[in-house]
Amino acid sequence: MLFNSLEYFIFLPIMFVLYWFVFNKKVTVQNALVLAGSYYFYGLWDWRFLFLIIASTIVDYFVGIMIENNADERKKQKLWLWVSMIFNLSLLGFFKYYNFFVDSFVDMFQLLGYQIKSTWTLQIILPVGISFYTFQTMSYSLDVYYKRIKPCRDFLSFATFVAFFPQLVAGPIERASNLLHQITNKRTFSYEQTAAGLKLILWGLFKKLVIADGIAPIVDDIFMHYETYSASTLILGVTLFSFQVYGDFSGYSDIAIGTSKMFGVELMSNFKFPNFSRNVAEYWQRWHVSLSTWFRHYIYIPLGGSRVSKMKAIRNISIIFLVSGFWHGANWTFIFWGGFHALAYIPVYLMGRNAIYKDSVVGENTLFPTFTEIGQLILTFAIVTFSRIFFRSESLTDSFNFIGRIFNNFSYEHYVHPNGYRMVDYYILLAAFVLYEYRIRKDERSPFKFRSKAVRFVAYTLVVFTMLLFYDSGFDRSFIYFQF
Repeated sequence: MLFNSLEYFIFLPIMFVLYWFVFNKKVTVQNALVLAGSYYFYGLWDWRFLFLIIASTIVDYFVGIMIENNADERKKQKLWLWVSMIFNLSLLGFFKYYNFFVDSFVDMFQLLGYQIKSTWTLQIILPVGISFYTFQTMSYSLDVYYKRIKPCRDFLSFATFVAFFPQLVAGPIERASNLLHQITNKRTFSYEQTAAGLKLILWGLFKKLVIADGIAPIVDDIFMHYETYSASTLILGVTLFSFQVYGDFSGYSDIAIGTSKMFGVELMSNFKFPNFSRNVAEYWQRWHVSLSTWFRHYIYIPLGGSRVSKMKAIRNISIIFLVSGFWHGANWTFIFWGGFHALAYIPVYLMGRNAIYKDSVVGENTLFPTFTEIGQLILTFAIVTFSRIFFRSESLTDSFNFIGRIFNNFSYEHYVHPNGYRMVDYYILLAAFVLYEYRIRKDERSPFKFRSKAVRFVAYTLVVFTMLLFYDSGFDRSFIYFQF
């Protein structure tokens, strides 16, 4: 079920009414409702893949208990931890990466002059959200193993934690220390929390339906026919893709966080206005925060983080970005994308500027950013946008051909979409969007923060009107990160 579907707009209010006004006496009953709703929500894609979620839930539930039951025997605890790691990574590897490894194996032998005539590959679709919920359950087992949390012995609550429908298929990837205790404890209805959730849902839908889906046909056309377009059009295409993927994924996260608020649950922020980052390090503190945090806690820090020699720290940074690229998809384009970000991040680290913007925003105490900050924003956006050529292209060949046409055939032309879209409308829309996000850059959870009720009403009206004006592709375009 898609957040931007008619089914969801029927499903959500029904769940909300049942949750708060019918099954509100006991947290156990509420959890049972949420779990049933979550399985229904996910099962509409393909009910068979529900067995993967249930299997992962059962394995990690018992792993957590067995780790605690063997508190005096570290070897047995480690053995049970490996059960969780192997099981979840096997699921992920089999469904997501099997064909990638087979094809890479065949290609390697072809380079050596050997021809492999037949291979067995999977002809099934990737289970939606498998990269997200497997990482969430693994983090639970790791936190129990390292004694950061106590294992949950309430299976219903644990199953609800794993399958919680707002963030099931595309995050945020929650740690048990934040989400699980909210599931096990009683929630109380709050009008303010519900209203805040609805505002986030509205803003998320605007980013998805207007920003992401509005420019998607333009991006699709340019990337699909890049051989026929000039350098200026290719630059336009990848720039628009930067806005598309941001609007799409951050829009999903806003809807997920807003929906969770309606059920009395607070999820972590996943996007903190990354387009206003002053270097690549700050960008990764603001983009897909839950995944960045996961890699930092469970891979980067155990490897030694930055508390080791500079060479080892560079190694750790490279590993994190390459793994991040591989997490995004079974394609060499994503690995190159991760490697590119490692190369962009390492100089920032060597100059000691990887944490200087951790607790500040651009234009912290001024109405407008300084000229220096404007230069930093443009440079960072350019670096990130260039990397997305790899992220969006179907293959490395397409990526390098795309880049080659930019640098070897530089020319300008006025882009005209085959369907005759008025490009000036999109330029005005994106400019207004950037300016508005700059205004709210200090609080990603309050997109309609105005003192005047009249101004708030005008803002709501403009958002809804713009959605009706620009959105014409129907409630059917999936979210980009569902493929991961």
